[in-house]
Amino acid sequence: MSKIKTSFFCQNCGTSYAKWQGQCNACKEWNTIAEEIIQKEEKKSWNPTQTESKRTVKPLKIHEIDSTEEVRMDTRDGELNRVLGGGIVPGSLILLGGEPGIGKSTLLLQISLKLPYRTLYVSGEESQKQIKMRADRINPLSDNCYILTETKTQNIFKQIEAIEPEIVIIDSIQTLHTDYIESSPGSISQIRETTAELIKFAKETNIPVILIGHITKDGTIAGPKILEHMVDTVLQFEGDRNHIYRILRSLKNRFGSTAELGIYEMLGSGLREVSNPSEILISHKEEQLSGTAIASTLEGMRPLMIEIQALVSTAVYGTPQRSTTGYNAKRLNMILAVLEKRAGFRLGAKDVFLNVTGGISVDDPAIDLAVVAAILSSNEDIPVDKDFCFAGEVGLSGEIRPVNRVDQRIQEAEKLGFSAIFVSKYNKVSLKKTVIKVRLVSKIEDIVEELFG
Repeated sequence: MSKIKTSFFCQNCGTSYAKWQGQCNACKEWNTIAEEIIQKEEKKSWNPTQTESKRTVKPLKIHEIDSTEEVRMDTRDGELNRVLGGGIVPGSLILLGGEPGIGKSTLLLQISLKLPYRTLYVSGEESQKQIKMRADRINPLSDNCYILTETKTQNIFKQIEAIEPEIVIIDSIQTLHTDYIESSPGSISQIRETTAELIKFAKETNIPVILIGHITKDGTIAGPKILEHMVDTVLQFEGDRNHIYRILRSLKNRFGSTAELGIYEMLGSGLREVSNPSEILISHKEEQLSGTAIASTLEGMRPLMIEIQALVSTAVYGTPQRSTTGYNAKRLNMILAVLEKRAGFRLGAKDVFLNVTGGISVDDPAIDLAVVAAILSSNEDIPVDKDFCFAGEVGLSGEIRPVNRVDQRIQEAEKLGFSAIFVSKYNKVSLKKTVIKVRLVSKIEDIVEELFG
């Protein structure tokens, strides 16, 4: 056996050092460097017992490479398929992160029970009986799902050879350990080594692997940053444990867009797909209230109607407050400056609070027009008609700028029963004979006149 060597790793970013020091030079965190024992030994991670040809990969001319698109594996979950870009790519490695208790294990167990493929669900955190109790609530009639409670990668690979699954799910990567690294599970070197073994397994066998990853108090996936670089797809499962809705986002995707969004509702029987998220993002009120406006936004290819709430009141403590939830605070300050300079509204001495309902964060500049309408509605204490919606970007000179894919936004607003949508005069609207009335505006003064006379 080779000589055992120790090294020091930052538990926050994964940087290695020859000796201990108080502060990490890379991430500037204090007291995060810990000693780990590394055993220098020939690695035999994924090495099936079957006769494996020692193939050598030869370089090919680019026109000789087969460019036919590989058939994706349908997960039987429309929201997950959308976020992944159409399904699971064979041989890919997917990392799912999220806060404790948000529903990561429930989501993947539910998918493994619905999959038409032979699936191996490996858990290092729960016993088989605990998983069976949850599975009975979700789908007790699955015949393709195998449950294994194991944390040692060598034993997991032995069971994979015996069962020959088509998909492998690991819950979670922080609980795994390998014999070839002598540090504790969850350490930087263990996470890096076990992930490397799983990547080698996935690429050689063309079997996709889905990993669950814990996150730190900062909201980033625990372990070295290289973990996110090694995998093909990084998904983030978000939501508030006090609310029933969960959002699935793609932070990295080598096989699809990172702008897609999936929405679920947490029920006693598992997670329900929300096919029409606009209905849950717009609150239902018996009477019209000032300070609310509906914006038409896009998340990837999916149009959403979201509610913008604003509260404008006189500053009590002298210095006015500017607070936002789900919207860029600097952009709010810019819009307030434009309203004061171009439209003559004196908002400099007033508190302004802005909220995007539903607990989602929106970066689409097309909601600027709805933000303006909500702020002016609260300031004048005049409600905006509940059948009006908005899609437009506000420029520094007070002009309403055009937004992309306006036809798709108009169609979504029409489908949900809105009577009018305000868009930029400079948008090229190609839709004909629409039931919804498309109102064209060119500057903020036009919005003030249309809404408040």
